[in-house]
Amino acid sequence: MVEWRISEAPVPYEEALAFMEDRVARIAAGEAEEMVWLLEHPPLYTAGTSAKREDLVDPDRFPVYDAGRGGQYTYHGPGQRVAYVMLDLNKRGRDVRCFVRKLEDWVITALAEFNVKGEIRDGRVGVWVTRPDKPRSADGALREDKIAAIGVKLRKWVSFHGISINLEPELEHFSGIVPCGIREHGVTSLVDLGIPATMVDLDLALRATFDRIMGDSSRTNTESC
Repeated sequence: MVEWRISEAPVPYEEALAFMEDRVARIAAGEAEEMVWLLEHPPLYTAGTSAKREDLVDPDRFPVYDAGRGGQYTYHGPGQRVAYVMLDLNKRGRDVRCFVRKLEDWVITALAEFNVKGEIRDGRVGVWVTRPDKPRSADGALREDKIAAIGVKLRKWVSFHGISINLEPELEHFSGIVPCGIREHGVTSLVDLGIPATMVDLDLALRATFDRIMGDSSRTNTESC
């Protein structure tokens, strides 16, 4: 069984980290069930293990936290749904690449519930959407914007951190960093794409698609990857 938790008020980042540390330790010890935690944070930036100092454009704008997850800099704030996934890969198959791919597929499948086509790109972490409504780039290629970020960490093969999907955050807040180290593409959200979704709608889509993509922890199965 996977326990689902939804926090209505924004959760301070340090509080979320402390909770995940404790929960992951208890899952690894067999003392707690797996969990998916849906929440929002107050405005802040986080640095992954590959973050480059020059990508923190405005270091005094919001608090900056060392996340300890993979990846580079990202923004969290109101209007963005964060899903922290504390899952036991000992039961789900010890394949990190497969696990990350499934997280990407989960996001893409949830976005499809809103008729939004999310895609992944080689060399670019996260989930992207093409923007035919925007001017093409200098080489004639369609513009692409990032709608979801992915960054995970494992301890004793139990995951924490996870995904974030932009529902209606203040997109200008991303300008204080180079999101995930990618300068040539932008950032978007469901509302920016003209989708009048609510956080409840997004949560329902995430819940409805989770088992379909992430699978059942009672069996080890990596064939779909």
